[in-house]
Amino acid sequence: MVFIWGVRLKPKRLLLSLLLLAAWEAGSGQLSYSVPEEAPHGTFVGRIAQDLGLEPAELVPRLFRVASRERGDLLEVNLQNGILFVNSRLDREELCGRSAECSLHLEVIVDRPLQVFHVEVEVRDVNDNPPVFTEIQQKVLVSESAPLDSQFPLEGASDADIGVNSLLTYMLSVNEYFTLKTVTKKDKNVLPVLILRKLLDREETQELSLLLMVIDGGKPELTGSAQIQVTILDVNDNAPEFDKPSYKVTLFENVQNNTRVIQLNASDPDDGLNREISYGIRKILPRSEEYLFSINEDTGEIRIYGKLDFEENNAYEIHVYAIDKGIPSMVGHSMVFVEVLDLNDNIPEIIITSMTLPVREDAQVGTVIALISVSDRDSGVNGQVTCSLTPSVPFRLVSTFKNHYSLVLDSALDRETVSAYQVVVTARDGGSPPLWATASVSVEVADVNDNAPAFAQAEYTVFVKENNAPGSHIFTVRARDADAQENARVSYALVERRVGERALSSYVSVHAESGKVHALQPLDREELELLRFQVSARDAGVPALGSNVTLQVFVLDENDNAPALLAPAGGGALSEALLRSVGAGHVVTKVRAVDADSGYNAWLSYELQPPAGADGARSPFRVGLYTGEISTTRAPDEADAPRQRLLVLVKDHGEPALTATATVLVSLVDSGQEPKTSRVSLGVVGPEASLVDVNVYLIVAICAVSSLLVLTLVLYVALQCWGSPTQGACAPGKPVLVCSSAMGSWSYSQQRRQRVCPGVVPANTDLMAFSPSVQEPGEDGVNHPREVSNCHHSTIFVFLNTLVYHYIYSLVSFIMLSCFVLS
Repeated sequence: MVFIWGVRLKPKRLLLSLLLLAAWEAGSGQLSYSVPEEAPHGTFVGRIAQDLGLEPAELVPRLFRVASRERGDLLEVNLQNGILFVNSRLDREELCGRSAECSLHLEVIVDRPLQVFHVEVEVRDVNDNPPVFTEIQQKVLVSESAPLDSQFPLEGASDADIGVNSLLTYMLSVNEYFTLKTVTKKDKNVLPVLILRKLLDREETQELSLLLMVIDGGKPELTGSAQIQVTILDVNDNAPEFDKPSYKVTLFENVQNNTRVIQLNASDPDDGLNREISYGIRKILPRSEEYLFSINEDTGEIRIYGKLDFEENNAYEIHVYAIDKGIPSMVGHSMVFVEVLDLNDNIPEIIITSMTLPVREDAQVGTVIALISVSDRDSGVNGQVTCSLTPSVPFRLVSTFKNHYSLVLDSALDRETVSAYQVVVTARDGGSPPLWATASVSVEVADVNDNAPAFAQAEYTVFVKENNAPGSHIFTVRARDADAQENARVSYALVERRVGERALSSYVSVHAESGKVHALQPLDREELELLRFQVSARDAGVPALGSNVTLQVFVLDENDNAPALLAPAGGGALSEALLRSVGAGHVVTKVRAVDADSGYNAWLSYELQPPAGADGARSPFRVGLYTGEISTTRAPDEADAPRQRLLVLVKDHGEPALTATATVLVSLVDSGQEPKTSRVSLGVVGPEASLVDVNVYLIVAICAVSSLLVLTLVLYVALQCWGSPTQGACAPGKPVLVCSSAMGSWSYSQQRRQRVCPGVVPANTDLMAFSPSVQEPGEDGVNHPREVSNCHHSTIFVFLNTLVYHYIYSLVSFIMLSCFVLS
């Protein structure tokens, strides 16, 4: 759009102009401005924001920017008022050379939403270049026999400007021999020619010095000058003459070096040396630092001496001369016009700008990723370019203008599936064969927090020995988040709850980063057998996502409780009176103890400790290894002390074993004396009790117990023979009785009972199944016990064994209680 400033229009004409301007903009979609070259910095070019329909206030928020395929700093836009102004020096000759049209192509890009506008700024020529002669001193050889009106071409001046500014006018200094005329070539270039107006006489004048001046047509006028040195030659009065005043040759670019261009032919009517001709090249237009043509000075044959490139120059003018060998030599001039034809020898160029990377994985379909422009230096069909993308990518190309495309999102993205795309843009021209170029765009997909942390299992089982050290590591939980960076950074925390009357956080803690679970205090299996809790894992995304995992911590028993002796009602132990007349095997009393541990750690055994200095083999008493019953090994005799002090060592089966000691006082009395009992503390000897004669009661009690025992054993054997043991109800396979001695019974734990067969054995049974633990190291480094199940008892066998034990235990307790009451 060309704006003419300083012209005041009438209101009607102004309105009509604005309407025409708006209609033109709607039809073309492109703005055009005009600015003179060499305009100073800050020169107003146009109100680009207003012409594009944008408000100045929205330029900064919408990221208004201008991109140029040429130098990007020539023009700038004031983002405060939307005015396009000159930012740096504009030199039309540097930008466009001698091209008739010179424009800067700008791409105006705004976001939110993304819009691309195309603006052309025409750079107008000003007369800023004076005419310049390539040779400021020219030598002209003129034969003295030259006839009047002979013409002598001179080296013309050149003006880098165009149009009127490049129209040159030549003037010659005043002299009596030569006048000046100009010759206009086909390309409208003007060349000066000397015209001989007066015959020359070398003997009178040998040389002439003339001043050639040139004035261009610009305002203001600029001038240049060259010194013409005319040398008058003698004798040889005929110059060589070409058979044609000009020649035209057509060649394809990229022809091989040393290719023949043309064969020149010139003739001279003189004789002898004045007729012998040599050829030469005077100049080649446009001028270049490299010589692209060579001529054989003897034959006049012109050949290629370089590489022709249509994109650099599509035509050349070779100014040739033919000079004879006369004295002085005569020169004839001609021109060879070489036209260069285009070949498809340039691959397309791809420029990727304004890339919006990385792309969020939740970006909407149609989001613009990048702007792509393509070009080809070839012409015609060879310069027509089409673009395509690599297949199987979620993107597509949308044409926005000629040779301009937008790379947009064509389908939804998922970073967890594909985190980055290597998009290859292929530009192919229309030549034959076609040439193509590729450009790679690395599109990284930015993560969105759309995946919650996930544990490998929903529940973990952990085995920890009791009495662990405070702060010991018991397990490590790990959750994986498929997202990236902050969205994948997982932190762990306990799901707080109450464990009895205490908070869960007083038992365990979880490291927020590593997921390591630590026991904050020593665990006591007798207090807490199973600790079940949850650990939550949350990522650092916004909003945060999380999940939970359940941990079951089984506390394994250690032998940390010594056996505890049970005192009868009243808090003491009886001192027993024993008749000297009793025989071997008589049960005197029973030591009872419990262990708060479980398994082997609670399995108790009893040993009778001989007193210091006494002969253990002479002791008339023994204790049941697993029953704790103290019985006689022989009938007491007179050699035995009347007061026996028995030390019973109670020991569990833990590693290391823990023990307790019970002291039992036994008084030996003769028949007819009434034994008395007195209460003493366990492990402490009390005063001697008077014995009472209770023979009758003891005999009755012994007979009754023996009868009941025989009846029970008969019933037990009958049931054993009646039905052989079958498969146990707890587990398949042959029933196995878990016990170390057929004559003993299991210790009774007041704090924890482990049933051999749940639902079959009564809740108050003293039978316990001990499962040896085999330590197996887990993945987290903590030894996890593997329970080896020994629960293979048949239902009938367990029931009868329990019944017999309880029955005997009840009878013995009843007899002892009766004796105590009777005493």
